Amino acid sequence: MSNILLLEDDLSLINGLSFAFKKQGFELDVARTLREADELWADGRYDLLVLDVSLPDGTGFEFCKKVRQVSKVPIIFLTASDEEMNIIMGLDMGGDDYITKPFKLGVLVSRINALLRRAKDFHSADTELQSNGIKVLLLQGQVYKNGELLELTAAEYKLLCLLMKNPNVILTKEQILDKLWDCEGNYIDSSTLTVYMRRLRMKIEDNPSEPQMILTVRRMGYKWNVMD
Repeated sequence: MSNILLLEDDLSLINGLSFAFKKQGFELDVARTLREADELWADGRYDLLVLDVSLPDGTGFEFCKKVRQVSKVPIIFLTASDEEMNIIMGLDMGGDDYITKPFKLGVLVSRINALLRRAKDFHSADTELQSNGIKVLLLQGQVYKNGELLELTAAEYKLLCLLMKNPNVILTKEQILDKLWDCEGNYIDSSTLTVYMRRLRMKIEDNPSEPQMILTVRRMGYKWNVMD
């Protein structure tokens, strides 16, 4: 049974989500403010967080940033805005998915189940990835290049892990987007993925303009090229 923390201030939405989650067999705690969420987070262990972006005393982004300092728990944002910058900012600071209001409860439940499955698969794998002088410590969420700690955003980290877990395998853009985010809409698309790839190359490649590790396979996708 999965434990979920819901951070939401809309009573009607809380009632609907509580019914849907409990029907799915989830254990649910509800916070209506950042302060309440802080208290619940300190006292409980959760398998997934559902965070509203706009709250009476702040934003779900603030809470996500605080949680990401100590935990890799899956996070999905509920947002009334589908503006590109809000979505990218949420994913960069550690969100795993987002859903724009209004939404169907069944869609949200499906997203939650997908994230829970992905988290389980992720942690059941090896605790370390290593190739090309890049080492990923999965339990700590840290990435090193030739022994030096790299500062990656959450989205860049997840992208690197996906590539390294599929060495020398061509992953299409659609496969990458589906495995990492399951996002709807027009913002987390191939153009955004190109931006993430460029930023990741800037951090891990010796010469980002001539990448040796993350290769673009024309008309097909990307692959992690194992050189060692």
